[in-house]
Amino acid sequence: MEEDNKIKIEIKAKLVNVSIVRVAISSFITTLDITIDELMDIKTAISEAVTNAIEHAYKDEELENATVVINAYIYSNDENIIKIEIEDKGMGIEDVETAMMPTYTSKPELEHAGMGFTIMQTFMDEILIDSKKDIGTKITLIKKLKKKKSKLV
Repeated sequence: MEEDNKIKIEIKAKLVNVSIVRVAISSFITTLDITIDELMDIKTAISEAVTNAIEHAYKDEELENATVVINAYIYSNDENIIKIEIEDKGMGIEDVETAMMPTYTSKPELEHAGMGFTIMQTFMDEILIDSKKDIGTKITLIKKLKKKKSKLV
């Protein structure tokens, strides 16, 4: 299936850039007939995925040159499908199954750690994780939007 529209964003791996990604992707997908609740779900999942990439993918000494790439796609057919890929070139996730468990974190010193994947799964229809040790991680978030029927007035 070929996408109807696409956007690519590359950011320096700094937490201050998470809000920029949220705004850019939100603007991109509001071309669709989307509810506020659907938009908020997507924004929340994006925030978690990008924050995870920034906080967990790179060692402190690597952060100076570290980046995160975000690709977003819109597919239209019987329903509108939004696919967002968040990719880093960091250390990878050794055990994806363990990392997906609620409250698991590789950095317990972070006060908000441990719920990222759980939140992503809650707000998206599908989440795919492709991670290779010392190569990086790509998180794919998929949300299906039912097309709204027009009303006669």
